[in-house]
Amino acid sequence: MRLLIIGSVAYDTVKTPFGARERVLGGSASYSSLAASYFTQVSVLAVVGEDFRQEDKALLESRGVDLSALSTVPGGKTFHWKGEYGYDLNDAKTIQTDLNVLGTFDPDVPDHLKDAPYVFLANLDPTAQMKVLDQITQPRVVAADTMNYWIDQRRDGLMDLLPRIHILIINEAETRQLSGEYNLVKAARAILALGPKMLIIKRGEYGVLKVTEDSIFAAPAYPLESVFDPTGAGDTFAGGFVGYLAKTGDLSPESVKTAIVMGSIMASFNVEDFSLNRLLTLRQEDIEDRFRAFKQLTEFSGAV
Repeated sequence: MRLLIIGSVAYDTVKTPFGARERVLGGSASYSSLAASYFTQVSVLAVVGEDFRQEDKALLESRGVDLSALSTVPGGKTFHWKGEYGYDLNDAKTIQTDLNVLGTFDPDVPDHLKDAPYVFLANLDPTAQMKVLDQITQPRVVAADTMNYWIDQRRDGLMDLLPRIHILIINEAETRQLSGEYNLVKAARAILALGPKMLIIKRGEYGVLKVTEDSIFAAPAYPLESVFDPTGAGDTFAGGFVGYLAKTGDLSPESVKTAIVMGSIMASFNVEDFSLNRLLTLRQEDIEDRFRAFKQLTEFSGAV
């Protein structure tokens, strides 16, 4: 089933202890759509400037990502983020953020995408996320991401959005900030009371925690020897997670658990190289092999 993703298509300037890259393709919609493209049909609703390179558009389209709703602002510049990582790759230090055309983005969903059954509202101003949701006719599943800035500066808009989504996907720090609770289980319960049916907490190298009203599921991160660039890992996880749900159309607890593992697998590939490079060279066999390895990692047959 088709998945519609709204988010940012950006240029990133990134420095890690293992190298640096200048103005490479990034953005929440780019990472999540590429990850999802391995599971389902994906359309992206986003905005770029006139400086957006044709070859970068071709990279996304090479994976079958539908860019018919990607608009270009004449004379405008594409959103740009500059950041650095130390050896603690869970912590990104933002050096510079240039919103450019993203600062005035007023999303308009084309008619042919208004009936998308699966929607992922990637990290963006809650006002823009809500406007997209207002234009979708009958979504089966709506998942959303947010960040510390929106929680702090656009809290009212976020509070209006939460009752209208099914799944919220955020990290540990955002979970605590949004809820006002330090303990993650208590924090998750407080957030579920705000409207979402499910909370997915991204915990970086410590894995993922899923909480619903009546269940908790924890999955580890896939252990890696080489991590070069964690930029976009959370977006890649979300894309793989929602993309798998859209592929199967199965929202049972077991299917959601598998979707979490698939999202974790896609994120584990993403961090092995800079920008979107690793996602663009993946083969289906690579995903299947890592899925089997992940399953073996978490299985045991002990007894009490």
